[in-house]
Amino acid sequence: MYRFLLSRQWVILTLVALVLVPTMIELGFWQFHRHERRVAQNALIAENLKAEPLPVEKLTSPGHTVPRADYWRRVTATGTFDTAHEVVVRRRTNADDQVGFLVLTPLALADGRVVLVNRGWVPASADQKAYPPVPPAPKGEVTVTGRLKADETTGASGIKDLRGLPDRQVMLINSAQQAELTGRTVLGGYVEQTAPEPAGNTPELIPEPDHDSIGAHMAYAVQWWLFTAGVPVGWVILVRREKRDREAAAHTEGGADTPEPAPAAAQATPSL
Repeated sequence: MYRFLLSRQWVILTLVALVLVPTMIELGFWQFHRHERRVAQNALIAENLKAEPLPVEKLTSPGHTVPRADYWRRVTATGTFDTAHEVVVRRRTNADDQVGFLVLTPLALADGRVVLVNRGWVPASADQKAYPPVPPAPKGEVTVTGRLKADETTGASGIKDLRGLPDRQVMLINSAQQAELTGRTVLGGYVEQTAPEPAGNTPELIPEPDHDSIGAHMAYAVQWWLFTAGVPVGWVILVRREKRDREAAAHTEGGADTPEPAPAAAQATPSL
């Protein structure tokens, strides 16, 4: 009755179904884990943003790798801006997705060490090889409040650290790189400035990271699992349809081999 399942066509179809089921289950869990990570990250951002700011020296030191638990942690740093070693970070966008530069200015602390401060975004000039117009940093001692961020790397950000760039332009915000360029002792990570507000709102301060939306990962996970359930259901439907079609074809062929009865007039015995 089901011998057709041993045919080449049906063996291939069954094997494809057997491969699809675990693959789609795995894709569903992949999306589910992405959902869990997004929820955990949102909780971490919200918690760190509402925490009381700490002096940056309490959370990082030279060569320190900022752990994920301290990402976006509110910190303060008091010192004087070293504009002589200020650089801009290429190919960065603002809240409106306009491409420009981030302004990275070292802040010299009282003990002589330096922390990098991302003062915000400025638009690119017509000649991207030229240093863009950057509003000057405040002079004298200043206290900066901001969010602690980890050093950027090519592996984590996907941004290539290009060489041969124009003077005072970099691709990544990296404390080790800036320590080498400036010859100073730089704390690990950097501070994304949130206060004080710059005069004329430029550079544009980096907006608070989104920690409300959770994306569509959970919906995608459910979608994959529904597809998984649909594979065996669809396979059963196709098998039953094939069986029904074959039975109908066999019945039709069997009916064609049965001789038709002779007409009644031909069967009657002629009267004498």
